Amino acid sequence: MRIVLLIDFGSTYTKVLAVDIDHEVVVGRAQAVTTVEYDITIGLDKALAELFREHSINEHHIIAKYASSSAAGGLRLATIGLVPALTLEAAKRAAFGAGAKVVWSSGYELDDEKVAEMERASSDIILLSGGSDGGDKNVIVHNAKLIAGSRVTAPVVVAGNRVVANTVKQILEEGGKDVFVTSNVLPDLDSLNVEPAQAAIREIFMKHISQAKGLNRAQEYVGDIVMPTPKATLQAAALLADGTDAEPGIGSVLIVEVGGATINIHSVANGQPSDPQTIVKGLPEARVKRTVEGDLGIRYNAPSILEFLGSDNFLSRLESILPESGLNSDALTNLVNGLSKNVGYVPSSVLDQCIDRVLAESAVAFAVGRHAGTMKLEFSLAGEVKVQKGKDLTRTQNVICTGGIFKYGIASEQIISSALFDPRTPWSLRPKSPRTFVDSEYLLYGIGLLSEQYPTAALRIAKKYLKLIDLETTSEAAASIVRSPQATNDSMIEHH
Repeated sequence: MRIVLLIDFGSTYTKVLAVDIDHEVVVGRAQAVTTVEYDITIGLDKALAELFREHSINEHHIIAKYASSSAAGGLRLATIGLVPALTLEAAKRAAFGAGAKVVWSSGYELDDEKVAEMERASSDIILLSGGSDGGDKNVIVHNAKLIAGSRVTAPVVVAGNRVVANTVKQILEEGGKDVFVTSNVLPDLDSLNVEPAQAAIREIFMKHISQAKGLNRAQEYVGDIVMPTPKATLQAAALLADGTDAEPGIGSVLIVEVGGATINIHSVANGQPSDPQTIVKGLPEARVKRTVEGDLGIRYNAPSILEFLGSDNFLSRLESILPESGLNSDALTNLVNGLSKNVGYVPSSVLDQCIDRVLAESAVAFAVGRHAGTMKLEFSLAGEVKVQKGKDLTRTQNVICTGGIFKYGIASEQIISSALFDPRTPWSLRPKSPRTFVDSEYLLYGIGLLSEQYPTAALRIAKKYLKLIDLETTSEAAASIVRSPQATNDSMIEHH
């Protein structure tokens, strides 16, 4: 038996997955509370001890180990660009695709107040962009001077106008900053080029950030931390969609990752209009795309979800699935606020499960609405035309949901359904009739890690263990789903 260990240092739990690479099966899994604030190896050792004890595995079986991490807040980026809808948006897409969480961003010229905000954000990396190649040079140079004179110690990735890239590098280095120059994320207004910036971010993560977060203490056992956890999931999405030379993929994919702190949405789809007469506006969309919603985590941000939804709407949904809840607005607010203070809480009553269900359904609907494109009618000299912004995901073939709430089996079908197209909000181009799956075993991060060296085996394992959910057979249960009313959902899309 040849075992590959797949380890994730999560913000709450350190998870260990053991895969028999020859038989392409999962032979064991275990987890323990992440102990990054003391010594991250404490949690790792506890998880390993449980794995070895419960599944008759020992070190002699292990031929390789791969790891990901979102511990200590994951990979935190600050992004700086020129026009918010152009270079700044391109920089954010590069950051999200690298598995990072954008903790601060700014467009146009920085000033002293913005620099102070950037310093307080305590990012791990600064991604500095601005100007297409041969376009505006002044703003990125101005911003480089202010960053050079700031107290920021994070490495700076320069991914802006190539004409002044070396000038920007020199300015930053004279200010004592570590600088990495890569290709422009927006070389011209009609094309994105985010992959070089993503590669630079990942290299910095592997070489520098893992040590800064204390993960170096685990490297004697694990080796290098391969990638941020969200990047591993995005890699799994691409593998599932596209397959390998030896194993076909399953087609276009949308992955909905529900967490306590964020909701991550990953899509692998071309996103082109269903109607060839549709006009597409805005930046080109990447086929492989990730967005992260830092205000929709169902623990840390539970009060925000309640605020977005409104107490009356929340109570109406709750009463539709649990008529005897007996809650009023004040009691609901107290319960939801308590979740944000006890982020590791696992529901222990029917009422708690139903509150989690409403939180998750709402957060998923909002998050997928932000990730998916929108359609609206505009009038021109040629008459009425359809205008699309973002990706058209209506023809997406597969939707996969993952996260703790699915592990515990709380209303999986209803939560998945909230990610799908709703005729009451027809402008939101969410999937219409996909196959739906649940990652109830929390495998996706491991599939992404394993795909680095064993892509075909990783794909076959994913196909074996992802649980197909037939929404047709649960239509009666799904009838109780109450999605966002039109005005609320529209406002959430605009909020993004």
